[in-house]
Amino acid sequence: MNCSFCNMANDLDQKIIFQNDIVAYTLAEKHQGALKFSGVIVPKRHRETVFDLTEEEILATFRMLAEVKTWLDDKYKPDGFNIGWNCGEVGGQAEFHAHMHVIPRFKQEPLAGCGIRSLIKSDKNVW
Repeated sequence: MNCSFCNMANDLDQKIIFQNDIVAYTLAEKHQGALKFSGVIVPKRHRETVFDLTEEEILATFRMLAEVKTWLDDKYKPDGFNIGWNCGEVGGQAEFHAHMHVIPRFKQEPLAGCGIRSLIKSDKNVW
């Protein structure tokens, strides 16, 4: 399988910050763009979307989220967060291995105050 999340150990761009037997939190600077310090929480077993996670993987993901938030608060002191999943091609999923985006947000950003729904609510999305 050619899945970058299944082969994180071979991807020099992925920096694993935290992991346990079930999930990992990873940063990849090349994918961050303007979303400084953002990363993803990924199940170690291949699951296509959040809807395919086991109960154990869901619990491990949210426990990891609490650990990641504490780390980001201590290290970068963000003013807010966006947390989210993209599911399916139409939902914006580019890598078909479930991953929870953890995006710290800062007051000085040009789009501060715009949440994850801002693009969806745009007049450009009316059909």
